[in-house]
Amino acid sequence: MAKLHELKPIYATHLDKCCSSKNTNNLKIIHARTIILGISHHDFIRTKLVSCYASCSQLHQANILFSFTNRQPIFLFNSLIRAYSSLNMFSHSLSLFRRMVFSPKPFDRHTLPLVLKSCAGLSALRLGRQVHGALLVNGFGLDLKNSNALIHMYCKCGHLDFARKVFDGMWKRNVITMSTMMAGYGMHGRFEEVFEMFSRMVEVGERPDGVTFTVVLTACSHGGFVEKGREIFETMKVGFGVKPELRHYTCMVDMLGRVGLVEEAEKLILRMDVEPDEALWGALLGACKTHRKVDVAERVAERVYGTEISVVASSN
Repeated sequence: MAKLHELKPIYATHLDKCCSSKNTNNLKIIHARTIILGISHHDFIRTKLVSCYASCSQLHQANILFSFTNRQPIFLFNSLIRAYSSLNMFSHSLSLFRRMVFSPKPFDRHTLPLVLKSCAGLSALRLGRQVHGALLVNGFGLDLKNSNALIHMYCKCGHLDFARKVFDGMWKRNVITMSTMMAGYGMHGRFEEVFEMFSRMVEVGERPDGVTFTVVLTACSHGGFVEKGREIFETMKVGFGVKPELRHYTCMVDMLGRVGLVEEAEKLILRMDVEPDEALWGALLGACKTHRKVDVAERVAERVYGTEISVVASSN
């Protein structure tokens, strides 16, 4: 039988493939093999298994194995904190962070962005500010990911001034930085600041991506800036070569539907080179109901449900 030092790289490779593919069935098969070979209890293998189960969102299994792991390195805590936050289980994520701190385990620069995401999800401003302090004390103040996470946290907690202070104090910014700040402004109805920052972003040569355009188009929709929305949607394709995705078409349909341009929204959907989903058709039907567009509603119902129904014929 092969020795542990020979099996470790083999099973490390297999487990890494499970992590990248999120293949839970293969992960369980490999786990079973490690048990049969009698190597599952070794720290290296067990640590790999915990990390993989966490990456595959199998948190029950990950926690059981984690509790039996003798060595609990920082990256393992980070893996579990990331898994909880990615599933919006923010309280569990923060609970594990507290456990890590009281272990005591020294967190690293990869830990705090995950914690700040959970603070943002719970609008836990007080804890978020404490994490901000810990970030500065531990020398992570210039780290781009940490700064971006701070901006997101302050925006979600409604403190745009704090978010902007972090933004202005950064020596380096990227497309995520600017998109996050714009999303914060849009979230709180400060649409002019969204457009101003978008213009600034383009001027300094930062290339907007799909997320950026989603943020700006959402601001156009919620603020009723139809002409600007049309212009930005066209600029997205022609000026920056960013292919519109379903989320961008959804923003446009929502924007047009809000102001009663239901026929234009319908034509836009029919011209899409991506498959519309039921949610998008539902948004159009909602606009039909609001603006009493019976004919469009019947066409949509025919396409989506294969039946002729009127969802707006009756008026209150």
